[in-house]
Amino acid sequence: MEDLRAVAWPPAPIRTERLVLREPEARDRTVFVELLASAEVHTYLGGPRPRDELERELSGVPERWPGSFVVDLDGAMIGQILLRRATGHRRPAAVGKVDLGYLFLPRAWGHGYAAEACAAALDWLAGALPGEPVVLATQTANARSMRLAAKLGFTEVERFEAWDAEQWLGMWSPVTTSG
Repeated sequence: MEDLRAVAWPPAPIRTERLVLREPEARDRTVFVELLASAEVHTYLGGPRPRDELERELSGVPERWPGSFVVDLDGAMIGQILLRRATGHRRPAAVGKVDLGYLFLPRAWGHGYAAEACAAALDWLAGALPGEPVVLATQTANARSMRLAAKLGFTEVERFEAWDAEQWLGMWSPVTTSG
């Protein structure tokens, strides 16, 4: 995956009703470790990484690149939104498109934060790269992710087998108005 080199970065923080999407900062490192080491978060993502390995590998300031947003609630990181160009995707329908990914701490689940943050990120992308379609892949067994994809307006492109599980690939296109 490549970043979104064509967009002006970083944007001003994106504010929603309850959240702020912003660039990663040094104070977010602990939460990045928590997200990447969480077995719950990585149930459908191939499993967590060892905490001690993450502590050694992650620098003081999490890596900053276009399309990587920290999701902030009341001044604290609760998740991450990732928008990256899918150059090496397993599915031909996704290659070259922007891929949406997200990770949220389990304590943030069930409050609508992922839908609010992803919708804001998609709105930002629609302004930064007008007309750009976005793909999202998830395991069909991940009911929460499947509901989120539907809520955000992703439509199914295909289902396929990978990593010993059925996967779902959806696509979202920004609404354009003719003028």
